[in-house]
Amino acid sequence: MDYEIIIAGGGMVGAALAGLLGQAGKKVAVLEATTPRTFVVSDPFDNRVSALSRASQRLLEQAGAWPEVLALRAAPYENMQVWDATGAGLIRFEAAELGEPDLGHIVENRVLQLALLATLTRYPSVDLLCPARLADFELSPQQITVKLADGRRLTAQLLIGADGAQSGVRRLAALPYEVLDYGQKAVVATVYTALPHEATAWQRFLPSGPVAFLPLPHPQACSVVWTLAADQADAVLLWSAERFNRELAQALDFRLGELISSEGRAAFPLRGLHAQSYLHERVALIGDAAHTIHPLAGQGVNLGFKDAHVLAELILANQTADLGSLRLLRRYERARRGDNELTQKLMEGFSLLFSNTLPPWQWLRNTGLSTVNQLPPLKYQLARRAMGL
Repeated sequence: MDYEIIIAGGGMVGAALAGLLGQAGKKVAVLEATTPRTFVVSDPFDNRVSALSRASQRLLEQAGAWPEVLALRAAPYENMQVWDATGAGLIRFEAAELGEPDLGHIVENRVLQLALLATLTRYPSVDLLCPARLADFELSPQQITVKLADGRRLTAQLLIGADGAQSGVRRLAALPYEVLDYGQKAVVATVYTALPHEATAWQRFLPSGPVAFLPLPHPQACSVVWTLAADQADAVLLWSAERFNRELAQALDFRLGELISSEGRAAFPLRGLHAQSYLHERVALIGDAAHTIHPLAGQGVNLGFKDAHVLAELILANQTADLGSLRLLRRYERARRGDNELTQKLMEGFSLLFSNTLPPWQWLRNTGLSTVNQLPPLKYQLARRAMGL
């Protein structure tokens, strides 16, 4: 047998899992279709970022990748302020109140992937095959044979699909899934503001959808995620830079002043996805291959890292077991499905609650935000959950 485990997808979640397994000496192959662009610190900020929770940071430390991330580019956020555009409801979280140095870090997705892939080169039991694309697989009683698009064949006990929302592993395993089209798009960009962000993540709920300004490693640079109806988002892409900057500053209620400049404007559709099963004989799904959620609270990649953490722990705790056994894989699915499903439903519920303009709903959300902000024990528990602690 060539490997114990083959991971299809060398993105953030797949590479993190490979790091956790590689540290323990597991023989792993990572198949990544696309060679990531190289990085230098003077590069402009990418417009796709992740808000890493404290729990995700700890996982990256366990995988040996966190020093690599910090050596490239990352911004801690120490505070988070969330408020409703239609009333006075506001909630503010501060790391200092929780006894933590920060609430998490904002990291560009490309930086995170590059840091993880660089870390894998330190583990002799891990092979990164790039470019390599999965074409098919065959099952036999003792192993799975993976066929690559270039004709190579690899064998392992277990194939893990970490290949994103359009997962080829999920398709080849014929695992059914449900999709919910939110009818929205996220407009993303990098902006420079007149006022410093003060290491704070800012999120304002508008009837059209939330707008978030996430701090970057420059005192006046933020990564923006502006959720809008799909047709509105398409129109925003056509705006002049002047109009975009003006409207976006107004959307955040000028909390960071006027926008000095913006770059990297783009939009992508928002869809929720959940596989009805995460597993097949000798196959398991993790990350976006198993579930995607509304980006309301930036929890998507954090859920994927939780998948990686649980699956790695089960694999490493069962050194003598067949790693592709349904018994082991069912334990993984039982451990993760409920949390993923709950988070998905919560994000959808929050999105509906904060987009409803009827007065009773406005009163409910404003009262709810203000009440939580004035109840330290409840606020503390919410913040700890958001940090994954």
